[in-house]
Amino acid sequence: MSVLAALAKLKGKFGVAAARQAAALLERAQRMRFRDPEELIEFHETVLFLRAYPQSARVLKLADQILFPFAERVRGLEREPLEYSDVSGIAGTGLTTNFSYPFARSLAERHDGNVHIDWMQYGHADRLGPILGRLIREAFEDWAVAPHADWRRWYEKAGGSLRWLISQVRPEVYDLLELPLRWELGDSPASRSRARTPRKKMFYHNGPFLARKDVSFAAEFAAPRIPAERLPREQARKLVDIIIDASAVRYRELYGFLYPDLGGVFHADLGRGIDFYFCGLPRQWRLPRRDYYAGMYFKNGVPIGYVEVISSRDKTGVRMEVGFNLYYTFRQGETAWLYGRLLKLFRERYKVTAFVIDPYQIGHQNDEAIESGAFWFYYKLGFRPESPEIAALAEREEKKVAARPGYRTSRATLRKLAAGTMAYRCE
Repeated sequence: MSVLAALAKLKGKFGVAAARQAAALLERAQRMRFRDPEELIEFHETVLFLRAYPQSARVLKLADQILFPFAERVRGLEREPLEYSDVSGIAGTGLTTNFSYPFARSLAERHDGNVHIDWMQYGHADRLGPILGRLIREAFEDWAVAPHADWRRWYEKAGGSLRWLISQVRPEVYDLLELPLRWELGDSPASRSRARTPRKKMFYHNGPFLARKDVSFAAEFAAPRIPAERLPREQARKLVDIIIDASAVRYRELYGFLYPDLGGVFHADLGRGIDFYFCGLPRQWRLPRRDYYAGMYFKNGVPIGYVEVISSRDKTGVRMEVGFNLYYTFRQGETAWLYGRLLKLFRERYKVTAFVIDPYQIGHQNDEAIESGAFWFYYKLGFRPESPEIAALAEREEKKVAARPGYRTSRATLRKLAAGTMAYRCE
């Protein structure tokens, strides 16, 4: 068995022997060089998982020793496979995409030398004409009468700074420009390889992961309250910057991360090495009829996923729609337990009487959720379809699963099950 395959088999295995074996394999892998991009990706994701879910302090330390200089391993390799959206963000790579104004401004302010317009991907450079014609006196003539003005030349003559350009235009104007931005990560702490939040006490797994069968919402809700602490504004700004970077390197933007309420960023220690940072929206960006909150969770300092919730009140109480997203690399971890802890925290803080799952989360127009069987993940935790017809279909499928060993719900049926919302009603 290869070192890479042996390492992958150790994910979720614990105890003294597993810790020693993981450390020995990491020491061997540290000296190895991978020339195949696909193998390098697998190596990166396996080590990143072990960094978040380490069996020992030695494993954690070795994982960081591999990940922090990872940009060196990328040099000379074909970059394209390393920059696909499902693996983007590895140190030594980059990405090109259209970021909306708040993200583009944040990235430009903090990573200005490494974020620039990707002119090769820009099919609408002429949209810069009215802007540069106004900002640069000599460029006005080209904008007014030249049929094919070289706007890249004028932009670079003005300094070629994205930060400068963003400072000169209104947000709605910037978004209309549709600028493709190229972000060269290098060995930036924003890369997935190096992104960390500070944590004094690490959690080392010396026993099996908590599985879905070990999780009871009723037991979680009855457990002691989870305290949450408001962060000082300066610390909140630093945490939000980490969250923005962690989202941006994965080509993701979330409304709550675009417009975070820096005066209301909270931290909750959920246990087992999980830190959760969350906030609402400033007054000018709040939704007119519903309340909105977003947050990101970190395992031993490593960002592993995010959540956004929208709540509303009806005659039955507070209904909260939960969008729960665990990054692909970490889906072999304690997903159900983490989900239960998040719901407990939201129930305590916002007096939730029912949690609701949007159809997209369970597979409606979402092939990834169909492939993972997301419907059954939530069903086994106690969520039930709100549609009587879908509930009846789920009950029939449940009986088939119980009666036929090896039976798997078909993709077509999973799509039918994902056609409506699911809810968990708190007692």
